[in-house]
Amino acid sequence: MGEKKPQWKRNQIFHRKGIVFFFLAAAVLLLVMGGRLAYLMIFQSEYYMEKAEDLHERERTIKAARGEIYDANGTLIAANRTVCTVSVIHNQITDPDLVVEVLAEQLDMDPEKIRESVEKYTSREVIRTNVDKEIGDAIRAYHLDGVKVDEDYKRYYPFGSLASKVLGFTGSDNQGIIGLEVQYESTLKGIDGKILTMTDATGVELDAMAEERIEPIPGNNLVLSLDMNIQQYAQQAAETVMEEKNARAVSITIMNPNNGEIMAMVSVPEFDLNDPFTLNTETQGELTNEETQELLNQMWRNPCISDTYEPGSIFKIVTATAALEEGTVSLDDTFYCPGYKLVGDRRIRCHKTTGHGSETFIQGVMNSCNPVFIEVGQSLGAERFYGYFQTMGLMEKTGVDLPGEASGIMHELDNIGEVELATMSFGQSFQVTPLQLLTAASMVVNGGTKVTPHFGVEVVSADGSAVRRLEYETQENVISEATCENMKMILEKVVSEGGGSNAYIEGYRIGGKTATSETLPRGTGKYIAAFLGFAPADDPQVIALITISEPEGVYYGGTIAAPVIRDIFENILPYLGIYPEYSGEG
Repeated sequence: MGEKKPQWKRNQIFHRKGIVFFFLAAAVLLLVMGGRLAYLMIFQSEYYMEKAEDLHERERTIKAARGEIYDANGTLIAANRTVCTVSVIHNQITDPDLVVEVLAEQLDMDPEKIRESVEKYTSREVIRTNVDKEIGDAIRAYHLDGVKVDEDYKRYYPFGSLASKVLGFTGSDNQGIIGLEVQYESTLKGIDGKILTMTDATGVELDAMAEERIEPIPGNNLVLSLDMNIQQYAQQAAETVMEEKNARAVSITIMNPNNGEIMAMVSVPEFDLNDPFTLNTETQGELTNEETQELLNQMWRNPCISDTYEPGSIFKIVTATAALEEGTVSLDDTFYCPGYKLVGDRRIRCHKTTGHGSETFIQGVMNSCNPVFIEVGQSLGAERFYGYFQTMGLMEKTGVDLPGEASGIMHELDNIGEVELATMSFGQSFQVTPLQLLTAASMVVNGGTKVTPHFGVEVVSADGSAVRRLEYETQENVISEATCENMKMILEKVVSEGGGSNAYIEGYRIGGKTATSETLPRGTGKYIAAFLGFAPADDPQVIALITISEPEGVYYGGTIAAPVIRDIFENILPYLGIYPEYSGEG
């Protein structure tokens, strides 16, 4: 057994081991720290440089000017006004009381609300946007440390409520909300710029470092087919008949049937584009936020493309076209109308309850005789008739360049019985939008070409250096030219000799068709009076459709709707270079 080591030697050995362990641990720690430092300096240097730049850099947006919108004559209809965005940077403010005092006075705001923003420890706090430029300039003149006044743009509409449901408007961020403004958002919006400033670690700007500016790129301009002169004629006419008939609403669309360019689209009551969040109708009592929003959505809604209705007798244009095209009826065919038609167990009346007696097909169209069209529909049969709904675009959206377009509401083919076929033949038991109906009629009067209705014509760069013509789908020879010529002749007789005589203009060849349809649900005693007209009848350059919703008193389309289109045509035909072809004595 070995000799036991004394205590002092054992302590000495223990201390040596402790020192060795300490140095080894320190070496390992230094090695790890050195490796970590090398990793950060070599592999993570860019990341931390960006972090440092973010700490010292302050960025503010320079808003891009939104592209302007012009009508067909080059008239500016959606412009920009220079406004300002006022903001504060907490760490740069040297006199907070003065900042609160000046901003409260200039912006007419609660001082305590401004103080809350001033005392917030954020990189930037926006006080107010869309500040008038004069007020922004007045705030700048104080040279307040930590207060930034940056120029911005606010949309301005020179014509107020004109074409409000077509143009649409922008929100506080200058982004499109409804109408063409949102449809062409990517075209109009531009690319924002930036102002970059350098600060110290506390956020105070460094005087020695100049601002760096990245200039914004303005949006492209948009040229429309919309003609504000024609729009004004149409809107005045719509407002007049709405007031005279105490109607709920009136819509008018005017289009070039040959290429689908829409010249005017009116739906009164319109609203003020420069104040789009103020309701245009009186309300009873205080409204909740949800109720207010619902009323605003209704106010902004464009019935010409978003609302469907039973088209009534104007749809007889489609029925007649299909029958002539299929050869199931000829111009000389004769019919007999006793004032009604028995279909299954239903007795379907003609609007002339005493009957039209014997009449030709042409006379049946002129008289808008339901029994004649029931027989025409029966001659086609459900399958062929249904096929023309598809052929003439009534089973799909038109593709108009506006958001919110609705589709028609139609029976399934298998569900079309003899009663459904009968009522469909004269425009009941299904629904379409006014624009769908107008587009289908355009196909009939333009020689058989299916067009895409639209407003956008050209996109032009802000400096005018680049121009892009917008293109839209067309489909030719959908209907034969012979059928189209016959239909134009018949529809001209509707105006010159038949139920559309109130649309007649001396010296002009006008074609058209009247309609009076009951609103749904039936039995309310409310109607929609309508008229579709085109001119010149032999070579149409303009086609128009008016719907008058729930007029009081006389509600027949031929009586109250046809005269409105006549008045509009009397104004716009000479304006479009379409003059009388003959005198009243000729």
